[in-house]
Amino acid sequence: MDLNLQFPAGWENAQQIKYSQGFTSPAPRDFVGFGPLTEPESLAIYNFTLEHNFRLILSYHTQGEVIYWQFQDYNPPNSRQIGIEFARVSGYSLEETPYNSSFAGYKDWFIQTYNKPGYTIEVGLGVNPLPISQFNKIYQDNLGILVLGAVL
Repeated sequence: MDLNLQFPAGWENAQQIKYSQGFTSPAPRDFVGFGPLTEPESLAIYNFTLEHNFRLILSYHTQGEVIYWQFQDYNPPNSRQIGIEFARVSGYSLEETPYNSSFAGYKDWFIQTYNKPGYTIEVGLGVNPLPISQFNKIYQDNLGILVLGAVL
């Protein structure tokens, strides 16, 4: 089960896309499950978020040194500007989310539900799982994002 494809933000679109790509049964990645929020880990993040008033969220993934900042046509106030700052301090590129990856994620749900900034930060380069030898670089690249995210 891909726990980041479990959120009620276009989940049906994600299911259609992933099923068309052959991800139709439980697998280590890209399987959306049988409905949104069916997995306890995703439901826990969902409920935790509902109980707090976050100004923004950071959703960390591994692969690409890219920051994705938007969901569909939603444009929360200052989200692009904050993303530009995150890109500047990390050296990562700020990009629009590719269509086939733009549904059912935690960032997508947060933006859709709260109209506040949300970011998927893809750290490191290579094939998952990334080697531990990348840890120091990933940490250094992301320290500025974590500090800025805490004070914004």
